[in-house]
Amino acid sequence: QVQLIESGGGLVQAGGSLRLSCAASGRTLSVYAVGWFRQIPGQEREIVASIRSGGSTYYTDSVKGRFTISRDNAKNTAYLQMNSLRPEDTAVYYCAAGTGVRPNNYWGQGTQVTVSS
Repeated sequence: QVQLIESGGGLVQAGGSLRLSCAASGRTLSVYAVGWFRQIPGQEREIVASIRSGGSTYYTDSVKGRFTISRDNAKNTAYLQMNSLRPEDTAVYYCAAGTGVRPNNYWGQGTQVTVSS
């Protein structure tokens, strides 16, 4: 079992930056792929970015060039650096661990990101 806790969400103006953290406990995160997802009320949860255990990354088109996913295995933590934020990035962001491009075996509780125009 892996427990995931997200942090770093908040309110930011358009064009600003936030860094989300996903701290893992219970097992080492390095053996898993880690993904960041987001969900707007009334809509399906969508994958934003993911990073496999070997380091390969995936980004959904709308965040390419603006968001960067990374992991620090020594800290058992994954990150999502979000730059040039837009109002349409407003959502609850979740981290997840598992396998593949859309890992979904273990989930955090979510953190709210709000981007004001």
